[in-house]
Amino acid sequence: MRKAVIAGGIRWPDEVRTLSTLDAPAVLAAHAALQQLLARFEKEGVAGSCGYSAKGLELVVGEGGGMYIVRINQRMDKCGWVVPPGFSTEMDWFELYAVSSEGKVLARYPYTP
Repeated sequence: MRKAVIAGGIRWPDEVRTLSTLDAPAVLAAHAALQQLLARFEKEGVAGSCGYSAKGLELVVGEGGGMYIVRINQRMDKCGWVVPPGFSTEMDWFELYAVSSEGKVLARYPYTP
């Protein structure tokens, strides 16, 4: 049995079910996570370029542990960047957020690429 991951003051779910259809609370959760990340980009001074804007991001929403888990992936291909042959995209970053059904960001997973 895996040890429970407790980070940001919450217990992260062991299993997350990816949603194929988003109900209104899932949309609120996705929006809240995206807004938090975009605000962080502003503070860090990287906002403005495509890869650090909503255009260059992809969101995956799942449910687990009574909350929504939102994964935000950077998608440079959405900015016109073509992956050269033999180039590894394994170092691409992502963010994970736990969000309530009311759209309150509960925690950011402590992952730093």
